Amino acid sequence: MNTTHYPTAPVSQPSARHTLAVIVDNEPGVLARIAGLFSGRGYNIESLTVSETEHESHLSRITVVTSGTEAVIDQIKAHLDRLVPVHRVVDLTLQGDAIERELCLLKVVGKGDHRVEAMRLAAAFGARTLDATLESFVFELTGSTDEVERFIKMMAAVGLREVSRTGVAAMSRGAEAM
Repeated sequence: MNTTHYPTAPVSQPSARHTLAVIVDNEPGVLARIAGLFSGRGYNIESLTVSETEHESHLSRITVVTSGTEAVIDQIKAHLDRLVPVHRVVDLTLQGDAIERELCLLKVVGKGDHRVEAMRLAAAFGARTLDATLESFVFELTGSTDEVERFIKMMAAVGLREVSRTGVAAMSRGAEAM
């Protein structure tokens, strides 16, 4: 009887998208240090937004969307927590159903039916018209990343020329603050 045991392949954890909110000192070089932490360890940043949120305290909020296994996300949070200018790191994904929004500006160029269809699609998505000429429109859409992606895909068929996106801004629901 053959009793040779073959090693089984390790069960790989699924990679999941996580939105991290990081409160940091608003000082030169902080964003570079955080971006360097991600790039130096081979982590991808899918979306990144940053702005000063507490003016008197000189604190900024950085929202980072990244993907990884549970172990990788825990490692990212631990590395971020160790950086000196970082005050707090919160995984909004683990806190429940966070509110995520993104702002997108789209330029669409077209005439005739393409122009009419662009206006119809913009109205269907609730986009605002910021600029209109005889040959082009600039639309503004605020929504979830999925909504923005769908809008871009639909506009590609009617003359999409240019896209500018802010990245994800996110906040947990309810009365609790970071």
